[in-house]
Amino acid sequence: MSRAIKAVIFDKDGTLFDFRQSWGAWTLALLAELGGDTAALAAVLGFDPVAVDFAPDSPVIAKTTPEIAEILHPYVPGLSLVALNALMNRQASLAPMVPAVDLPAVLGDLAARGLILGLATNDTEAPARRHLRDAGVIDLFAFVSGCDSGWGGKPAPGQLMAFAAQIGLPAHQIAMVGDSLHDLDAGRRAGMAAVAVLTGIADAAELGPHADVVLPDITALAAWIEAEARA
Repeated sequence: MSRAIKAVIFDKDGTLFDFRQSWGAWTLALLAELGGDTAALAAVLGFDPVAVDFAPDSPVIAKTTPEIAEILHPYVPGLSLVALNALMNRQASLAPMVPAVDLPAVLGDLAARGLILGLATNDTEAPARRHLRDAGVIDLFAFVSGCDSGWGGKPAPGQLMAFAAQIGLPAHQIAMVGDSLHDLDAGRRAGMAAVAVLTGIADAAELGPHADVVLPDITALAAWIEAEARA
């Protein structure tokens, strides 16, 4: 059965940007600014500061910024939850994001094919927009949503459903592309195609049962969309 995909909504971290390289640097900077018991903080975040790598169940991978702040807050006495959120958002805006692929070329090609592009991230919206702007691709996106944009965070489908409503397309004509189970579950719950990529922490064995297809990265997305239309 053919499926005409006319729009794509992307996760950001681990999908458009290499997760380990980008958020490893953020986590190191955050730990340095928080001070205190760095080993305990790193353990809570599921982060190895020596290897600069994350455990598969690290809350940094899929949880929203406020959720991560709530997990950290008991370990940073003297800092209010509001202040901790603000600090994390400031560090996120400054994080040296490393693109997973040539984003202007790949996303530009998708847009040139007539696909409408959106972003749904569990990061907050302001850092997400800055990351897209710094990568030179913000103008390619018709929709950018963070966990604080009013539609909640993934795996809830609110951001995805808001994208579909804004662009006026039925969910079955939209693909959700992400690197985590939160992304794929959100896509399924929204009624969209669920496309997994391997530029995050999770592997194909974990993502495969929850996805319509597993791709090495988003450079393979255009070919898959064309193949779906011909099926």
